[in-house]
Amino acid sequence: MINETRHDLKQRVVVTGLGMVTPLGVGKGEFYERLFGGQCGIGEIKSFDTKDFTSHLGAEVTSFSPRDFISAKNLRRMDRISPMAVASARLALEDAKIQITQENRDRVGIILGTAFGATDVTVQFAENLLGQGPAAVNPILVPNTVMNAPAGHASIELGFRGVNTTVTHYAVSAEIAIAYALEEIRRGTADFILAGGVDILSKFYYESLTRFHALSPAGGGKEGSRPFDQARNGFVASEGCGILCLESMESARQRGRDYYCEIKGFGLGSSICGPTQWPRESDGIEKTINRALKNAEIIAAEIDAVCAAANGGRDLDIVEAKSYENIFKDVPKKPAITALKGALGESFSGGGMRACALALSIKGKTLPPTLGLVNPVRPLNFTVNKQQDIDIKNALLSGISFGGTYAFLVFAGRDGQGA
Repeated sequence: MINETRHDLKQRVVVTGLGMVTPLGVGKGEFYERLFGGQCGIGEIKSFDTKDFTSHLGAEVTSFSPRDFISAKNLRRMDRISPMAVASARLALEDAKIQITQENRDRVGIILGTAFGATDVTVQFAENLLGQGPAAVNPILVPNTVMNAPAGHASIELGFRGVNTTVTHYAVSAEIAIAYALEEIRRGTADFILAGGVDILSKFYYESLTRFHALSPAGGGKEGSRPFDQARNGFVASEGCGILCLESMESARQRGRDYYCEIKGFGLGSSICGPTQWPRESDGIEKTINRALKNAEIIAAEIDAVCAAANGGRDLDIVEAKSYENIFKDVPKKPAITALKGALGESFSGGGMRACALALSIKGKTLPPTLGLVNPVRPLNFTVNKQQDIDIKNALLSGISFGGTYAFLVFAGRDGQGA
């Protein structure tokens, strides 16, 4: 069980590296330029045929070459999801200026979130097994059907041997992975941990979402992603990976490394609702936010920005907006709120990409816009149309999942005074 108690100065945890493979590009440079510039990664699905579906849009990774990051020998053993995780992990280590050596490899680990894993490989495995029998199954498929394949491939390719864990908890998989990594660094069980999330689009996965009437344009209207908008009618599915490199502040200082932000604390919680339903009441969300604030040893008035979980869903967005209204109702200066799934879509483990974006926001003192938001469901301080310059001392990364599970993390600038 995760211990939600604050630790001393020695165990403060910072983000020193970022790596991402996203619908808005590969690596922090392209990702930053396009996301903060208001570009959208959503378009018509190209990787499979959607003519028989009611939805046709998705946020696909299109400009990624695995051979640029992975040896040919190891790449032959991988499925589609693992190269995204391996490349993101490599980029995060390089950004943090960490080289894996004989001396440090046992103190470098990975904690990765994935909601559904390699759905493409799982379907292929099942079709071969049930249609032609066990002899027809390619042995290489078998290890890639398990959820921890991406994290395992990352450790093999990059050569580290520390903690290697995969978190699978629907739409908060990445946020919980980061919370676990935070605790591992606080406890001193590792020197460096790569944490984040990865998921992919596949035809089977996409069709399942359409049959659950989860994707826009569920219930009619124009297809699109509209977080917090009154005209929202479902989310747009996506894929990608975002990974942060975490280490103690003491370690970063000893290495002479600058950092993007500090992760001050987290809160986990839940509400009772159906396994495929989003929560309808805000009480559980508010309790989890307060738990995160307490763990970070700050109050609501100290939050300058929120990176929201809203995805354009009919239920999620309204209950999340109500939560912020209640949490910040007595705060004179309301925090700026952005919802990145208007640009990135909903990949369920997209908390890794959003965490990278929030780290870049704190470092660059600017918040990316919420795309697709025209008529807000509530009168909150939303960032729309263009990026907003803001000195972020403390920010909230929101994770809310169907099934009623919550994970909120508090990010902060340098010593709580901006980056």
